Amino acid sequence: MDPQILLALASGALVGLTLGLVGGGGSILAVPLLVYVVGVSSPHAAIGTSAVAVAASALFSLAGHARAANVKWPCALTFALSGIIGAALGARAGQAVDGQKLLALFGLLMLVVGAMMLRRRDVLGNPDVRLTFESAPRLAPKLVLAGLGVGALSGFFGIGGGFLIVPGLIGATAMPMLNAVGSSLVSVAAFGATTATSYSLAGLVDWPVAGLFVAGGAAGGILGVLLARRLAGKKALLTTLFALLVIATGLYVFWQGAGALLA
Repeated sequence: MDPQILLALASGALVGLTLGLVGGGGSILAVPLLVYVVGVSSPHAAIGTSAVAVAASALFSLAGHARAANVKWPCALTFALSGIIGAALGARAGQAVDGQKLLALFGLLMLVVGAMMLRRRDVLGNPDVRLTFESAPRLAPKLVLAGLGVGALSGFFGIGGGFLIVPGLIGATAMPMLNAVGSSLVSVAAFGATTATSYSLAGLVDWPVAGLFVAGGAAGGILGVLLARRLAGKKALLTTLFALLVIATGLYVFWQGAGALLA
């Protein structure tokens, strides 16, 4: 079997495993894995391919949260629809940036993500919050503005953006963490699909690798969920260890592209 096939499956499984174990932020590893492990030569192609995998993984997870009634659909759809515009603009902007500079910026983003994961705290929130005709004047502007900003970052870097979407939803609506996580997956899928479409139209998606990555991610995600149940009491430790891994990877990615960024 071609080593690249095994590496793509294994890399996808690792991303799925981390998503299942620690939740949001796991997909941040997809681009570095595609570039440095799988061997996708173009950073832009890695971002486009990653976006396909991110969208597929989000849809898989969204189905479970929807069945559990964790998704506040009006809020989620408002955030996602406004964010699609930002994702489309961000993807176009990302394609115009030199690939090595984009990797260096991605490394900096990973440092921010790791720091945010280390600072994450549970939020009780208001479980009764709803986006209705009465609450729209108060909630809708916040949802739209947050969606646009997060969508732009998601499209630019080809990431799901769950680590930004969750606090964005909480900040705009004060919904509980569980609802924010479930609702965020609507935007993760939408932003990933928008970014993937933009990169695909530019010929910057490696579809065979994307398929392998998604397949590996599905298997890894199932294992991650099973392990998460067994290690539920160690969730904080797992999140901390993963955040440190993200920070270490971010430093490496930034170091690799820093010369181009400073040139």
